[in-house]
Amino acid sequence: MANRSVGANPVNVTMRWVVLMCMAAMILVPIIAAILGGFKTTGELRVEPFSIPDTWHTEFYGEILLDSSFWKYLGNSLFIATMTVLITIIVASMAAFVFSHIKFFGSTYIMSYLLLGLMFPFAAAIIPLFLKVRDIGLLDSHWGVILPQAAFGLGFATLLFKTFFDEMPKELFEAATLEGCSYIRFFVRFTMPLSTPIIATVSVFVFVGSWNNYLLPLVVLNDREMFPWTLGMMQFRGEYIVEWNRILAFVSLTLAPAVAFFLVAQKYIVAGLTGGSLKG
Repeated sequence: MANRSVGANPVNVTMRWVVLMCMAAMILVPIIAAILGGFKTTGELRVEPFSIPDTWHTEFYGEILLDSSFWKYLGNSLFIATMTVLITIIVASMAAFVFSHIKFFGSTYIMSYLLLGLMFPFAAAIIPLFLKVRDIGLLDSHWGVILPQAAFGLGFATLLFKTFFDEMPKELFEAATLEGCSYIRFFVRFTMPLSTPIIATVSVFVFVGSWNNYLLPLVVLNDREMFPWTLGMMQFRGEYIVEWNRILAFVSLTLAPAVAFFLVAQKYIVAGLTGGSLKG
């Protein structure tokens, strides 16, 4: 047909698949190499880092799984990430609801102020952040990591929530208002139950960011009992030798919770990012 769409062009389809396969390879190859590296000896890992192991040394994974400190580190990371997600979702959703439904003087400036935080990297504020955490007595505490992480994630989370709330049918809010429904009741009874896609999207971004955070725990935490997995991994790095096979096995095992969380929430992510799944 003369009006055949550009998307149906075989060349375009082929190029699209090539690009997608290259992007997938860039992500999957390092992950597969890390998983396989946990089954190799240090010598084999140095000589053939990307090959299939000649002998599968399962003892490295076994030692880590049987080590109680590994589960302690994993539990600390899970607690920190979960609490960061909960605080971010609660605060960001309430702030976004206000910006979306309540018009008041200065709302645009306040929203712009929140978004300014997206312009500054986390590392740029690490010194004043450490001083503030120390002054309020949260050093060597999980809350010294949770609260700053939630604060730095509020700008992006609020933006996503506000975009989603703006696309919700206005007729729903107007009908609830006519029935005498208050803002708080509408937020709890209607807005949040209908916001599963954006909640899942924000949760994935915040959870993964918290799960992989290394710099802030390094600065705030000194007690080994409080360490997340990113710091616990350093037990395999000595003064004269680095046990890369055990490090790779450790990292591979700690990837599982983040990957599982992503797989559970992935069907909501696209709907949450588009922000218009409820419109119409």
